[in-house]
Amino acid sequence: MLKRKSFILAAIFCLLSSLIVTSPVMGKGPAGNAALDNQLKSIAKKTYRYFEDFTDPKTGLTYDEVRLGNGKVAEAKHTSPTNIGMYLISTVTADKMGIISKKEAVSRIQTTLNTLEKLEKWNGLYYNWYYTDGTLKTDWGQFISQVDNGWLSAGLIVVSEAYDELEGQAGKLANAMNYEPLYDPEVGQFRGGYYVDRGELTGHHYGMLYTEPRVASYIAIGKGDVPSDHWWKMFRTLPPEWDWQAQIPTGTTVEYDGVPVFEGHYQYKGIKFVPSWGGSMFEGLMPGLVLKEKELGTKALGLNNQRHVQIQIAYAKEKGYPAWGFSPSATPDGYSEFAATPAGTSGYKDDGTVTSHATFLALEYAPKEAYENIKALKRLGTYGKYGFYDSVNVISGDIAKAYLALDQGMIMGSIANYLFDGLIRDYFHSSEIGRNPEELLRKEEFSIR
Repeated sequence: MLKRKSFILAAIFCLLSSLIVTSPVMGKGPAGNAALDNQLKSIAKKTYRYFEDFTDPKTGLTYDEVRLGNGKVAEAKHTSPTNIGMYLISTVTADKMGIISKKEAVSRIQTTLNTLEKLEKWNGLYYNWYYTDGTLKTDWGQFISQVDNGWLSAGLIVVSEAYDELEGQAGKLANAMNYEPLYDPEVGQFRGGYYVDRGELTGHHYGMLYTEPRVASYIAIGKGDVPSDHWWKMFRTLPPEWDWQAQIPTGTTVEYDGVPVFEGHYQYKGIKFVPSWGGSMFEGLMPGLVLKEKELGTKALGLNNQRHVQIQIAYAKEKGYPAWGFSPSATPDGYSEFAATPAGTSGYKDDGTVTSHATFLALEYAPKEAYENIKALKRLGTYGKYGFYDSVNVISGDIAKAYLALDQGMIMGSIANYLFDGLIRDYFHSSEIGRNPEELLRKEEFSIR
């Protein structure tokens, strides 16, 4: 009898211990920095408030942007596939962090999925702009964006794996998104998109691997919409003979799956790296919200993500800036592209504008530096009701008192991955679409080691 009681007590103890360890609210970052972990939980709560206050309750579509100033709130009541994807990922994050209940998360996402079923589409893909009441916003044209649809697909896949009760509905929507019409088989690359009203594809291709459209490329391969050799037909660096680029790359040609790939690299202050197009943080690191580049691409994309974080920090130090993090963001009077210019093939400008989402994308690669940067951004007056304002110019002190659904979503997803050891990536890769192309991440070696 005593043995039986001891066994029961031991079992209860083990169960309670398990619950404590796995409870979402108890998530801890890998750095073991309790102060950072607490900061992130507080930031996430404020950041998700944006989605609570500025998502249409009838349609579940989040406003693209909200600006504060002169005691007024200017609400941009339109949305994009990327915004919708970021809302889905953010709501999963809010549930897992205990900010909202699972019941509320499922209810919110269900509303969005119901709307997605009704929205006007093209080959299962979504137009780039809708009003948040669910009607098509045609005054900005009728464009189908490869990259924006990729982020909506990613959000749907995450939801389908996070909630059994939504798996069928979210999975059906994701599977219906057909990327094949945007693919150019002669080049082996995607077009940027399709103008439905003009009946024509864009003139440009998404040619570079280390830019954010690689999420849609990965998903299209995982779905079987395009062949896997598409992955190898994107440029790591542009060919050395293209002498207009920022640097002439060094490297060698390697064959993967029968496709020759020029594995080239640039250098900045002795750091070898594969460039993005513009040198911004979200081009390089946003795909890592869902793709297991950190875990599987240890000789290629994951390693390169680490290098880009190093470059962003080193670039700010060289400039004498009090904070770092360069990426496209809102400005006091609009929106513009910014970067650590040397990290790009054709680098975006730098005028001292720093954006908060860049810090959070870097969390898993430089947690201590990110923690210090969070404190620096707060000292610069960038922290408000819905978390961090979108940007601050560290030279002039001008703050863009704007919140963007895209950037708020990157912050939420980054916090989830940091505190819960790749939570969003785990959901994504639990799906067949996420698993199918994993070997592409695993087998490549960039020439930066």
